[in-house]
Amino acid sequence: MLYRSFGTMGWNVSAIGLGTWNIGNQWGEIDDAAAYATIRASLDHGVNLFDTAESYGIPNGLSEQRLGKALAGERHRSYIVSKIGHFGKRTGQGVPLTTPDMIRLCAHASLHRLRTDWIDVMLCHVGDIEDPTVFLEGFEILKKDGEIREYGISTGNLEVLKRFNANGTCRVVEVDYSLLNREPEAEFLPYCQQHRIAVLVRGPLAMGLLSGSYSADTVFTDSVRVRWNEDGPERQQFERRIRKLEQVKRAAREDEDLPTAALRFVISHPIAPVAIPGAKSPQQAAANAKAGEQLMTQEQLERFGLASS
Repeated sequence: MLYRSFGTMGWNVSAIGLGTWNIGNQWGEIDDAAAYATIRASLDHGVNLFDTAESYGIPNGLSEQRLGKALAGERHRSYIVSKIGHFGKRTGQGVPLTTPDMIRLCAHASLHRLRTDWIDVMLCHVGDIEDPTVFLEGFEILKKDGEIREYGISTGNLEVLKRFNANGTCRVVEVDYSLLNREPEAEFLPYCQQHRIAVLVRGPLAMGLLSGSYSADTVFTDSVRVRWNEDGPERQQFERRIRKLEQVKRAAREDEDLPTAALRFVISHPIAPVAIPGAKSPQQAAANAKAGEQLMTQEQLERFGLASS
């Protein structure tokens, strides 16, 4: 596993982390034993950064609970990133995030579910937030109290990021970036590089599309991707991505493993991001981690249209 300095914090983090949205039953049923084995396999293969959120899981918070149990005895050698902003919204009434104390309340609940005294990075999960003041004030109190170490936001909107970073206190941003979504390369990632904001990449496998296992005829049954099916609200976007996927496959050589190439593409960006693919089995976790053993070659970078510096 390759390791890299994370933003301005000086943390030595694995180039491939583990996203834990998948272990909470929203991507299909997975039992406790499989969830724990997936997390432990990631640890065994050098992963030391784990991304989660208060709202991940059926019920809400299940991913945090499973991650906390699985990291028992290993907390000292792992970094946890969690997110606040959507608890309960998917299943009913969301938590009203109207005061800094409500942000603190949500963070304290995450600490409890994760069975830890601190969270390394807490992110605002509201990617289109207009006024981040409540989050910023709440996060500052949590940081002062030692309950979080750093904070940031999960968003793909550069103007939102700029508002959140108005005082220069945003240390981490989580953004969707992959071979099927190159938009952040234009302005978003350069801004992060200029302001020394550490980058976590969600969706590096494009929600599974870059596994190469799906086509336009696939019928999805999980609660996340069911919206891609015929008559689903995101069908047109899905079809566009499938067409782009065919272009990516043509750029890849026949002897290249597509998921490995997709992950190495992301971590080879000059900003040195950390990719956080999901996994639902120890085998998937191990394969993802293996991709973090090396970067793309110059020839591969040129083939996929990414400059090395």
